[in-house]
Amino acid sequence: MPFIDLKTQYKALQPEIQRRINQVLEHGQYIMGPEVKELEEKLAAYTGAKHCITVASGTEALLISLMALGIKAGDEIITTPFTFVATAEVIVLLGAIPVFVDVEPDTGNIDAKLIEAAITPRTKAIMPVSLYGQAADMDEINAIAARHGNIPVIEDAAQSFGAEYKGKKSCNLSTIGCTSFFPSKPLGCYGDGGAIFTNDDAIALACKEIRVHGQSQRYVHTRIGVGGRMDTLQCAIVLAKLDRFDHEVEQRLLIGQRYNKILGEAGVTTIVQRSDRTSIFGQYTVRVQDRTNLQKYLNECGVPTAVHYPVPLDEQPAYRDLCKAGHTPASKKIAGEVMSLPMSPDLTIDDQDKICAALLAGIKQ
Repeated sequence: MPFIDLKTQYKALQPEIQRRINQVLEHGQYIMGPEVKELEEKLAAYTGAKHCITVASGTEALLISLMALGIKAGDEIITTPFTFVATAEVIVLLGAIPVFVDVEPDTGNIDAKLIEAAITPRTKAIMPVSLYGQAADMDEINAIAARHGNIPVIEDAAQSFGAEYKGKKSCNLSTIGCTSFFPSKPLGCYGDGGAIFTNDDAIALACKEIRVHGQSQRYVHTRIGVGGRMDTLQCAIVLAKLDRFDHEVEQRLLIGQRYNKILGEAGVTTIVQRSDRTSIFGQYTVRVQDRTNLQKYLNECGVPTAVHYPVPLDEQPAYRDLCKAGHTPASKKIAGEVMSLPMSPDLTIDDQDKICAALLAGIKQ
């Protein structure tokens, strides 16, 4: 049983994927080919954002967004310690300081009630993460940012493309939204890729120039930039997947809700989904005790698992001395308990039943 079933998805999409790839091979524009613009237009329309800028990865999306905002050494960026390292990595790469705010114990998302106390005159952005595919309390976060001089808010939506918050799409909930097309993401390519979304014309222009080494036109470098373009072939693959994406979103919701029902009724602690938003279940995650032995048991039963994430960023060796961390007990507790189960839109009911039965048997051991 695969943790994420990409083979079944490929079989369903094989003719269109091959057609799209062959189209790129025929025209030969492997960098910034026509599929790049086509994908950007379709993704912007999907989210409702005015601009979409494709980039080389989800990490590059975050880095370029911070660069577009003019983040520099000594600036402070408020974010969560319970996330993948890229969220803090891009802050530190610019010489800025991650300011870690604790998470909600039931969702794992940044606790909006704690953000205001972390704001200082050096705060230049707030970066909530839409963990496991569910947006944080974006209205509350945007309101706090507005009260403090319109601090830019960047949604790290690497795991949540396709999810909704109060009727709006993730990636179009704040100043900037960033997502990833890493193969395991809800909408993935077959390598690295990502995208930036914004309704701000100036930010969009800056992101477009930064991703091509800061060029406003060929060999005219008006900004410091990076080599941050998304390959035409990867854009073509995402385009091929878009036709099936609405179906996959629907299936993810159904599978996630079925997990919730089966496991919730059995007393397993699951990640809570708020009633005013959806989760795309970028990961389906439960909280368990004695995780190491439970993972070993499940592996013996043929059920793969993963841990997202075992060590909060404020406890990581590379970041302990480069961040400002407040009191983060919820992050530390949840990091010791979370375990992700197989999740993909093509997960069968039989396999899901096997997963749940194995998990419940393992817990009772």
